[in-house]
Amino acid sequence: MVDDDTTNTGPAPAAPAGTWVPFPSSGDDKKRQEAKPRTPQTLSPTYRLAYDDPDFLTSEATRGVRLQLELMKPELALIEAGILSTVVLFGGARIPEPGKAAWAARNEGQKARLEANSRYYEEARRFARLASQHSANSSGGKEFVIVTGGGPGVMEAGNRGAADVGAMSIALNITLPHEQAPNPYATPELCFNFHYFATRKMHFLFRAKAMAIFPGGFGTLDELFEALTLIQTGRMARIPVLLFGAEFWRRLVDFEFLAEEGTIAPADLDLFRMVDTAEEGWEAIRGFYSF
Repeated sequence: MVDDDTTNTGPAPAAPAGTWVPFPSSGDDKKRQEAKPRTPQTLSPTYRLAYDDPDFLTSEATRGVRLQLELMKPELALIEAGILSTVVLFGGARIPEPGKAAWAARNEGQKARLEANSRYYEEARRFARLASQHSANSSGGKEFVIVTGGGPGVMEAGNRGAADVGAMSIALNITLPHEQAPNPYATPELCFNFHYFATRKMHFLFRAKAMAIFPGGFGTLDELFEALTLIQTGRMARIPVLLFGAEFWRRLVDFEFLAEEGTIAPADLDLFRMVDTAEEGWEAIRGFYSF
């Protein structure tokens, strides 16, 4: 028995106008279900259509389905928007805009350091402007599109830099108890929300042609080292990985020590480059791709 679902209400394209579709869509059946008499039978959770049953869709048994949906939904939207490649911009959510108070500081020392680090907010914003202007000029905004985690701090600066030049930018938000409401500068139609860190990470790298990593915390380090591992092991194509703020990164991680100890190869030190300014970072990308 064939069951058609070509005219559903999801993000996939519907059948072309005028196409004969002999079967009801899932959306049509959902409406019919809602119009049925309210009886003990129709009100039973077992009677719900499987795709319209939130208890079923959020159950442990359907975790694999949810992972698949989180891969599929953003991908379909990005295809529809024509996004061909991205520049991934990571950095601390707690770094404030210059002139603003360090809302995340837990003591006076942190307040002073976070506010001093606000220079990275401005550098990220300028870098995103450069990438986005090139994107607009060279590909109509389809290549080298800025993608961030969608939150505040350096992520906001990235989306904001794109918005400064009227460009699209992507936000991959995630459900957390703090910090992760979408910033107002991401393109609304390209702002996504995730439950699973794993699927979010995959979407960060699917179209990545470069990574710009600004000072940040555990999340920033997690994304950086995952990408470096994928490139190091040949599971991902080599792309420019730029660490903004050489002083910060040299104090945080002794990469040379890893090479000296033999836990990474000496050549692995070439998988990333430390830079200090937006212009230096963008020139590194231009040099890598020869444009």
